[in-house]
Amino acid sequence: MIGALGKGMLTIADGPEMPSVDDFLPDPFVFQGTPFAINRIILVRILATVIMLLVLGITASRAKLIPSRWQGAVEWLIEFVRDNIVYQVMGELRGKRYVPMITTVFCTLLVFNLCGIIPGFNIAASATITLPLVFAMWCFCQYWIAGIREKGLGHFLRDEIFPKGVPAPIYILLSPIQLLELLIIRPFSLTIRLFANMVSGHLILALCLSATQYFLIDVVNKVFMPFGVVTFAAGMFMFLFEALVACLQAYIFAILTTAYINMSYPEISFFKLESSISTFSSGRVVGRVIYPLSNKLYKPTFCFVWGEAIGTFLYSQLIISK
Repeated sequence: MIGALGKGMLTIADGPEMPSVDDFLPDPFVFQGTPFAINRIILVRILATVIMLLVLGITASRAKLIPSRWQGAVEWLIEFVRDNIVYQVMGELRGKRYVPMITTVFCTLLVFNLCGIIPGFNIAASATITLPLVFAMWCFCQYWIAGIREKGLGHFLRDEIFPKGVPAPIYILLSPIQLLELLIIRPFSLTIRLFANMVSGHLILALCLSATQYFLIDVVNKVFMPFGVVTFAAGMFMFLFEALVACLQAYIFAILTTAYINMSYPEISFFKLESSISTFSSGRVVGRVIYPLSNKLYKPTFCFVWGEAIGTFLYSQLIISK
């Protein structure tokens, strides 16, 4: 009995095969020694991209006026990004320009992150630092382009490095920090947030499943089999949790990208523009409602002015309530 227990403990000491960082640095198996070398993670990215493009292309080519369940699900996903991320942060007037970009970022990262829990792939396509870094650089290129287009290079750098409302002596300490944040900290934080979450999730899930295989199949002393049930339950929990994290990280990356781009715009001038457009639209709507009721008593111009005045009042009350 003691000998069997000792043998079992010796087997436990050997332990299951642990996941390691080497999982994220696989050796290339095609085009070795060239810039086009393909390893396991790059292959997952290629396959995930092809599948995503095929699915979206077939869905678009077979789109109908009365959508099927699948078409409705795809349209809901796109409308979710447009309405709850882009328009929610930037507003409709400004956000229309960036809906295709943010939708691409969200859908691509969502599919790449979910590859980590898809059998056959078993690793997230965003689990190396290169892909999150590329998406972060794309985000901040758009951030710089929007700021320079709206303000000019000089005013954009001045607003970023020398924020308004700060005493002049504080700029000695604040300006280097602002410059460091603009060039390094923001892209680095976007990159590390996505990369670290995907790596840690893969390691924990792989550890639970590896321990399950060891305790239920490989262990010699079957006394330790109940531990396999525990690790299997933990693995199923981590599977669902990893799916949640994959969706959440795609959402966070997309909404932070939208927020960063939105920060590059001059808020005061844009608010006045959006306010005037909304007021004008409100006035037209109210004026068109009032005009048929009173066109026999008043001139159409007066009805439109009256409607615009009511629209302006309603819009101002809405702004005050916010």
